[in-house]
Amino acid sequence: MAEPRTFTVPQESRGQRLDQFLTAQLDGVSRSRVQLLLEQGDVQVDGASPKSSLKLRGGESVTVTGEPHPPPLKAIAEDIPLTVVYEDAHLAVIDKPAGMMVHAGSGATDDARNRGTLVNALLHRFRSLSGSSGELRPGIVHRLDKETSGLIIVAKDDRAHAALARMFSGRQVRKTYIAMVHGHVERPKGTIQAAIGRDPVRRTRMTTRMQENARTALSHYEVVRRLETPFGKFTLVKVRIETGRTHQIRVHMASIGHPVVGDTLYGAAGQLTARAEASPAEARAARRGEPAKLRLGRNFLHAAELEFDHPITGKPLALASPMPQELDSFLHRLEADAQSLPAASKGQPPFRV
Repeated sequence: MAEPRTFTVPQESRGQRLDQFLTAQLDGVSRSRVQLLLEQGDVQVDGASPKSSLKLRGGESVTVTGEPHPPPLKAIAEDIPLTVVYEDAHLAVIDKPAGMMVHAGSGATDDARNRGTLVNALLHRFRSLSGSSGELRPGIVHRLDKETSGLIIVAKDDRAHAALARMFSGRQVRKTYIAMVHGHVERPKGTIQAAIGRDPVRRTRMTTRMQENARTALSHYEVVRRLETPFGKFTLVKVRIETGRTHQIRVHMASIGHPVVGDTLYGAAGQLTARAEASPAEARAARRGEPAKLRLGRNFLHAAELEFDHPITGKPLALASPMPQELDSFLHRLEADAQSLPAASKGQPPFRV
């Protein structure tokens, strides 16, 4: 239990919001943490529980009874189903579903943020994992975005973890993804070499715009097929990445004008609407004021293949993950709709991983 801390509001703080005042008074405490303390009733102003937006008059007594600096989170085991593609004494390869975070963020401030992650599931399944990445990331050597599904390698011991980390750093792990992007990618094959760094304005995004802290990133893509549908033009691509930067494929494909389907952070539409003239069915729906709509609810990005030499035995491993049902169904819907378009767009067999 934290010792209560009391502040008297000076007159020069008159008119300031309470949460802003406390953020300035509590060293190293974020405004979001202050707001959480207020929501939990751990702050009183003259004995009453106020709102974050309270405008101060000056002279009030503000008491903080909660812990401004919460204890660091530690990953906990949870009984969450896992699809294990490969396992031995040193490592495992998991087929992660979309919607699951790999681990809780280091900035997490409450226990709810530390539930439902891949790490929680791993701790329940394997009990013991490599500790090289710290208590929040046991066993984690590399990551996948929350809304990206597919294969991820997990280290069971520190020796395997160190060897895998060297392999990733030395670009000795071959990672291939399946993605659907907006528009028709013109070249059948291509390489995107553009450094990636944190967007200085929108901090949740990465960018290829030139900046001081950008890191080298290299992606190779190959067109699998192009689709022209009532919902627009799309291209299914295989992408092999040599580096593992945050959001790399998403950023690189968006940088050439082809954002990943479903990726609203990098410019894709959250919902696709069919052109009314594209087919009789859509035309009838449009006349009723009900244009056909299609929503994926995740990014169309799947880590489909991993190839690497075992970090301890040296045995070559080649692992694959089939496309998840929601992506397969989405693609099937687009393929079915494409059949109603002119013959020029036909003749390509359905794609399956």
